Amino acid sequence: MIALKKAYRVKRNSEFQDILRTGKSFANRELVIYYKKSKDQDHFRIGISVGKKIGNAVTRNRIKRLIREAFTQFNDKIIPEVDIIIIARKPTIHMDGNQMKRSISHLLKKQRLFK
Repeated sequence: MIALKKAYRVKRNSEFQDILRTGKSFANRELVIYYKKSKDQDHFRIGISVGKKIGNAVTRNRIKRLIREAFTQFNDKIIPEVDIIIIARKPTIHMDGNQMKRSISHLLKKQRLFK
């Protein structure tokens, strides 16, 4: 497994808010995705949000790990000039790695974010 490098993450709150405000959104039962095209980028960036309603810290961190793992596997398939924010919903508590991967793949295909 290759870890998702820090350069692939949306870190600043102002960037998060900008993508949430001006980006497009799409959702399925488990996840909400916000994305915004941005020019002059070598690779995509993701931000992950898992709210406190979903569970304790251990559960939330597990969900974040599963999401990051799925994105490492899609690394070369996602178009590079996009910033993505993933917001987890309640059903993600019961998901394993393959289900998470399928759910993220579904969202990315629907929004044509694959190459």
